[in-house]
Amino acid sequence: MALEVPNARVIEERSSPLGLLTVVESPTIPFRYAPGLSLANTQEPPAQLAVFTDGDSIAAITAYGGDPAKVAYLDRTTAALPYRILERPRVLILGAGGGEQVLLALRAGADTVDAVEVNPQMIDLARNRFADFAGGIFSRPNLRLHLAEARAFAATAGERYDLIQMPLLDSFSAAAAGVQSLHENYTYTVEAMRDYLAILGPEGVVAITRWLRVPPRDSLKLFATAIAALEAEGVAEPDRHLALIRSWNTATLLVAKSPFKGEDIAVIRSFAAENFFDISWVPGISASDVNHFNQLDQEYLYEGALALLGPERADFIERYKFAIAPATDNRPYFFDFFRWRALPELLALRTQGGAAMLDWSYLILVTTLVQAAILSAILILLPLWIRRDALGKALHRLRFGLYFLALGLAFLFIEIAFIQRFVLLLGHPFYAVAVVLAGFLAFAGLGSAVAARWAATVGRGSAVRGIALAVGVIAILAATYLLALPSVFERLLAFPDAAKIAIALLLIAPLALFMGMPFPLGLGHVGARSETFIPWAWGINGCASVLSAILATLLAMHVGFSGVVMIAVVLYLVAPALLANRLTIRTMIPFQS
Repeated sequence: MALEVPNARVIEERSSPLGLLTVVESPTIPFRYAPGLSLANTQEPPAQLAVFTDGDSIAAITAYGGDPAKVAYLDRTTAALPYRILERPRVLILGAGGGEQVLLALRAGADTVDAVEVNPQMIDLARNRFADFAGGIFSRPNLRLHLAEARAFAATAGERYDLIQMPLLDSFSAAAAGVQSLHENYTYTVEAMRDYLAILGPEGVVAITRWLRVPPRDSLKLFATAIAALEAEGVAEPDRHLALIRSWNTATLLVAKSPFKGEDIAVIRSFAAENFFDISWVPGISASDVNHFNQLDQEYLYEGALALLGPERADFIERYKFAIAPATDNRPYFFDFFRWRALPELLALRTQGGAAMLDWSYLILVTTLVQAAILSAILILLPLWIRRDALGKALHRLRFGLYFLALGLAFLFIEIAFIQRFVLLLGHPFYAVAVVLAGFLAFAGLGSAVAARWAATVGRGSAVRGIALAVGVIAILAATYLLALPSVFERLLAFPDAAKIAIALLLIAPLALFMGMPFPLGLGHVGARSETFIPWAWGINGCASVLSAILATLLAMHVGFSGVVMIAVVLYLVAPALLANRLTIRTMIPFQS
C-alpha cells in the first residue's frame, strides 16, 4: 500500500474477514483528519493515527489527554449540529471507528453513549492497542462499546435514544470512484431508517453525515430515503422533520422524530452562520437563505430537496441524471447511482471531471458479462455446430441445451439472491457467502443423491414428471420465502450469531434439497437418448453458472432480489417443458440423427 505522505510509517497491519486494517503515522507531516471542518475553525487538531481499511476507507484515532478544550475543533464540524439542539442526550453512534464521534459526544456532555462497531479489530485498536494514545475514551463509565452490526443492534436496543449519530467512515476517494455501487448496504435503506426512528425518544434525532459531491447523489438519495421512511411512519408533513446543512466537503442530514420547533430552527440557522455552513433545507427555508458561504454555481441540494418534498417527486427522481430513488432491503444498493442515459454526457465531460462521476464497478460488471457471454457462445455453439451430425437433430440439441442453460441460470440466481439477502440477517457479506454457499452446496448435493428415488416413487418412474414435481415445490418454497423472509429476519436480528447461522441453514435446507434434483434427473433423461450430449450438458450448465453469477447482481440492482428469485422460478418452471414432448418422453428409446 502506497501513501502519499512523506515519511509515513506503517505501525501495524491486521487482516480479517472485514478487510485489511493498516495503522499509519507520519512523524514529519502529522495526519489531520476532520471531515466537514468549518473554514472558521482556528484550532489545530491534535496528532492522529490513520487507520485504513483495505488501503482506502479511513478512520482516525485522535490523541486525547482528557482536556475537552483540546478537541473543541469538533464543535465546528457539520456532525456537531444535533448537539446544539439536544441537551445532555443519550447517544447511539453507529460506526464508532477510531472514536472521533465518541470524543464529540463526550465533549458535548452526552449523558450516555452506546458506540457500535462491526469490526472487532478496530475495537481492539482503539480500546486496547492505542488506548493510552486515545485517552482511554472507550473505557469511560458512561460509554458502552458494542461489537455489532448497525441494523442488528437497532433491533435489539432495549432503550430509547435522543440522538442516533451515523458518522462518515468511508473515504472520499472510494465514494468518488463509484467502487461501492455493487455493495449491499442495509444501513441506509428505508426499512433501516424506520428502525432508527423506532428507537428514538419523542424529541429524538437521527444525524447522518455524507461526503458532498457535485452534482449531489448520495445526499439527495439519503434525503429521499428519509422522506419515504417518515411517510411510511404516517408523517403527513415530512418537510417539518428534516434539516440539511453542508460545508465545503460534507453534508449532514437531521431526521427528527417530532417536527422541528421554532427554537430548533433558530439554533440550526445560528450554527450554520457562525461556522460558514450553508443550509440546504430547514422548515421555512426560502431561496434567499441558501448558497451564501460555500457557493456553488447552482444550489443543487436545496432545489433537490424542494423537488423531493413536492408533488412532482417521482418525475424529479426519474429525470435526475443519477439514480436517487430510495434504497430498500429488497434493493439495498444505496451507492448505485448509475444511469445509462447519463453515460454519453459523462464520457463527453471526462476531461472536465466527468469520469469521476461514473460508477465504474457497474460498467466493469457489464463488460465482464458481455465478455463471458461471447466466450460462452464461441466455446459452446461453435463446437456444437461443427459436431452437429454426431450429436443428433438440431431440435434435440436446442431443447436439451436450453434445459441445462435454464437450470444453470436459475440455480445461481436463487443462490446469489439468497447470499445478498442473508447479509442483513448475518451482518456481513463474508458470513453470508460462507453460510449460504455451504448450505446450498450441501443440501443440493443431498437432493442430487435422492433424486433417483424421488423420480421412482413420487414421479412414478418418469424423470420428466419427477423434475416437474420438484420444480413445483421449488416455486412454492421460493414464493413463500419472498413473502416471509423480511418479517422472519426482523425477528431474528436480535439472536446471537450461532443461532442465526443455524436458522439460516435450516431455512436454506428444503429449497436447496429440491434444487439439487433437476440436474441429475435431466442428465439421466438426456443420457438415455444421447450419451454424446452429456459432456455438453455439463459445459452448458457450467457456462450458465458463470453468467448467472454476474447477471444476478445486475438484475438485483434493477428489479431487486425478489425479481431475481421470480425470474429463477420462471426458468425452473419452463425447464421440464423442454424435455417433455412425444419425441423424448418415452424412456429408453434413444433418438436417431
